[in-house]
Amino acid sequence: MSRIQANLLLLLAAAIWGGGFVAQSTAMKAIGPLWFIGLRFAVATMVVLPFVWMESRKAAKPLTSRNWLLLALIGITLFGGAATQQLGLLTTTVTNSSFITGLYVVFVPVIAVVFLRRAPHWIIWPAALMALCGIYLLSGGSFSRLTDGDFLTVICALFWAAQITLAGSAVNETGRPLAISAMQFAVTAVLALAVAAAIEPISIAAIHAALGEILYVGIFSSGLAFALQVIGQRYTTAPQAAIFLSSEALFGASLGALFLGETMGPVGYAGCALMFAAMLAVELVPELVRRRNATA
Repeated sequence: MSRIQANLLLLLAAAIWGGGFVAQSTAMKAIGPLWFIGLRFAVATMVVLPFVWMESRKAAKPLTSRNWLLLALIGITLFGGAATQQLGLLTTTVTNSSFITGLYVVFVPVIAVVFLRRAPHWIIWPAALMALCGIYLLSGGSFSRLTDGDFLTVICALFWAAQITLAGSAVNETGRPLAISAMQFAVTAVLALAVAAAIEPISIAAIHAALGEILYVGIFSSGLAFALQVIGQRYTTAPQAAIFLSSEALFGASLGALFLGETMGPVGYAGCALMFAAMLAVELVPELVRRRNATA
């Protein structure tokens, strides 16, 4: 596969994820947020399972009890991220949700500094400040104008960052990314369905009304896009992959405007641009510095 083809695959994955924000928002006109989460991840689990079976046949060693505990913990963090994001969409826009969620790119190295005691790259701190300024501008110049959904989405980004950090450790230990995906999807589905059964009403009519969104997010956002990411990243450079995958936030905002009629003022768009710049800086600067040093 050529690099151009690989980058186009990554761009398609980002577009699918961006569309997922719209589907998540419109689904809640018919179904509760936790029922939606539970059903979408149940579908995602079933989509991934055949590939897990093929992966397990080639595995060099079985998963240990410690591996299973780590996978369960990853599922809990995924549930936390999915729940706060979905609940946040009740009171925030798709545009805000897509850009604020993307801040997990900035939070991942911050978590590594705080909890893993890893020395940070110098770009982390200016990027974190840029992200904070971006949220401030997104609020229109006053944090008090941020909605509960915006704050929940910030928490969502922290959960995503924790999930990515734990998943990275699990992949290094097990070498089984598909098993990790299936386990985290299954744990999230079970937790969400259990909580939804206790606190949210449900009906066959509600599931039928939201079935398109459930299938789109379950099959395409969780199944197809993940596969496109894995394939595409094999044939392109890390900086280019970061650029194309980070465009998820741009697709989310664009599709929110196209299908939901969302708009914001110039200051809000400036905030989005600043947050996007922070995401790209965290991904690209360390890799570019490393490559420059390697060729020096």
